Amino acid sequence: MKIKSISFVVVLLLFLTSCGTSESEEPLHVSNQSYSATDKEEMSYTYASSATLSAIGDILIHDSLYKDARTANGYDFKPMFAPVKPYLNKADITFANSESMIGGSEIGLSSYPSFNSPYEVGDALADAGVDVVSMANNHTLDRGEQAIENALTYWDKLGIEHAGSYLSEEEQKEITTITKNNITFSFLAYTYGTNGIPVPDGKEYLVNLMDRSLMEEDIEKARKVSDVVVVSLHFGDEYVRFPDEKQQDVARFAANNGADIILGHHTHVLQPPEWIETEDDRKAFVVYSLGNFISGQDKHHRRIGGVMNIEVVKQTDAKGSSIELQNSSFVPTYTKYTNFRNYEVVPLKQYNETYYKETKEHMSTYMTDIQFP
Repeated sequence: MKIKSISFVVVLLLFLTSCGTSESEEPLHVSNQSYSATDKEEMSYTYASSATLSAIGDILIHDSLYKDARTANGYDFKPMFAPVKPYLNKADITFANSESMIGGSEIGLSSYPSFNSPYEVGDALADAGVDVVSMANNHTLDRGEQAIENALTYWDKLGIEHAGSYLSEEEQKEITTITKNNITFSFLAYTYGTNGIPVPDGKEYLVNLMDRSLMEEDIEKARKVSDVVVVSLHFGDEYVRFPDEKQQDVARFAANNGADIILGHHTHVLQPPEWIETEDDRKAFVVYSLGNFISGQDKHHRRIGGVMNIEVVKQTDAKGSSIELQNSSFVPTYTKYTNFRNYEVVPLKQYNETYYKETKEHMSTYMTDIQFP
């Protein structure tokens, strides 16, 4: 009985299999048609991702600022950034120029011409949404190696990346990277000099000087480990509102060697952005100076800064990946205070419409596609 049942099942299965596909129906298996390599690439799925980078200018902490931030238990700079915090938090990555080292109160705070700032400046920037800072500027060596070591240790504690100043040659050779939305950004930073303070012999890693051979080598390494190379350049003449030929030449050098985004600092006033057409047919973006984001300086244009934004779109397919920079925008800001107290960084449009319109015109000098949200 058991043998008969099995035989019946086998017969039934054979019958069903033979009837499973009629001559009029398409076969269930995939065609054996062959495709060329080009056909396969064209048929492959294209994946697109995007990430936004925001950048702000000089964080330059004069004594009037840290006196204003003084509390019973230390310092609190967070209220100063509160009005513009939403603009800094919006981007995937936010960059700032740490003009004065946050060496901490333990070695004594100081202002112009030799700066050292409280650790709490870092706390406020972290709270506002800053992800990475440049430490290569003319004030890097103001208070020596101890201030640099203290600052680097504190940025690490906060989880904020940094570039341009290091504690060893090995660290200097490492490329700072941040990955967001499948797009890896690398960050490099260089300064024209250090206010005449000599870099200690054998400790050139303490600050990246604007040496072209070093820049070329670093950018080449950065391109191998990232999709987007961001270079911070501390250069130009202070308080001059347009870039000079030297700035433009260095920016073109960086772009032609592989930099995608170039962020300028040092002049303490805004200098307009522009596109650079590179020798290898890329399109690089440079803003020659982002001005002071916050400082104790009192001249009108030295109190205007802003948040520069740019979107990076990455296209990936069978051939590899490529990036495109688009949707550049700028939010002008103003350092507001009364008698060097009650400091706040506020949106310029809310503070003074006339200043805002003039700043829009100035920042559009070389670009017609920049937006002002």
